[in-house]
Amino acid sequence: MALIDLKVPSIGESVTEVTLAKILKKTGEIVHLDDPICEFESDKATFELPAEASGSIEWLVSEGQDLKVGDIVAKINTDVATATAPITKDEVKLETNDSSNKTHPAKNHPSPSAAKEMREQNIDPSSIQGTGKDGRISLSDVKNKSTAFEKITTELPITKPISNSNVSLERTERIEKMSRMRRTIAKRLVSAKNETAMLTTFNEVDMSSLMELRTKYNEAYQAKYGIKIGFMSLFAKACATVLLQMPEINAFIDGEDLIMHDYVDISLAISTPTGLVVPPIRNVEKLSIYEFEFKLKELAEKARNGKLSIEEMSGGTFTITNGGVFGSLMSTPILNEPQSAILGMHAIKDRPVALNGQVVIRPMMYLALSYDHRVIDGSSSVTFLVKVKELLEDPMKLFLGL
Repeated sequence: MALIDLKVPSIGESVTEVTLAKILKKTGEIVHLDDPICEFESDKATFELPAEASGSIEWLVSEGQDLKVGDIVAKINTDVATATAPITKDEVKLETNDSSNKTHPAKNHPSPSAAKEMREQNIDPSSIQGTGKDGRISLSDVKNKSTAFEKITTELPITKPISNSNVSLERTERIEKMSRMRRTIAKRLVSAKNETAMLTTFNEVDMSSLMELRTKYNEAYQAKYGIKIGFMSLFAKACATVLLQMPEINAFIDGEDLIMHDYVDISLAISTPTGLVVPPIRNVEKLSIYEFEFKLKELAEKARNGKLSIEEMSGGTFTITNGGVFGSLMSTPILNEPQSAILGMHAIKDRPVALNGQVVIRPMMYLALSYDHRVIDGSSSVTFLVKVKELLEDPMKLFLGL
């Protein structure tokens, strides 16, 4: 009997453990070379493990189990592959040119992001016809299915519930193991609260000029560069400008030393189905507005599809998080260690403000800067926010480099 061991692969120097999130091929099932057989979840990302040979698979571990890099997770009996004459790569290529032959082994197999969405929406994979590469079920296939189901259910007649005083109300509980990413987030947040001297200072920004600029120039800007001017890019450029003027806000503490930077890598908090990720955009001080927008769009798409690499998740000298997209009016963001400061954006709300002795209505946003007081003095944190506020309220300075 020829058996091949399948091990947890190394995916980066900082990753030593993973969790077996989902088994895609059951014990005894025939798999083919390069077939995805399971999904692993690391601290930062989810990735598939492909079969290293064709044959019958036998699992030695179970879903939800924590594993170390190099652990053996399954064995493949290649003798079974010989006996059952599996489809080879060359045969698959031939079959793509002949619709009368057998279909591709990936047909109607979900991608990792699609599988997660189906689990969350409780959708049966057999009810979806894959339209992705080689017939694979894509995330858009699942979302289309979910949208169609919502439309059907909203059109169903509404019936009043029957009141029955004899019916008992059930109170149930269930235990769910925290995902590896959620456990990592929890540890990092507790560490930031316990290991830093964190404080938060606030200010507010009149968003009138920013909103007028976007309304006036967005159409022409998109026609020239292929993308609109977003609030995040303007906030990031304003922060990068001030961070170069105030390097202590952009510094790390390392024992009794400070690590100073002559560049600005801004980490951006992105919400995904599995948790919050903060991939950085590097050298923001050198990027144009449209270059930043394209990089942000690329990172956001990768993050939501679980395609971010370990390298793309690493680094950053300063973080921006936007709770305003969820309706947050004010918050105190927690530091993204080892960084010393994080800026919190919030919802834009029309509020009465005093302007030239008159009460007027303006679209206002509260800003929050949480900072490590071991590195940054209170006066520096306030000055930083004031400088950022001044740039945002006169945004043409960002385009003119003033």
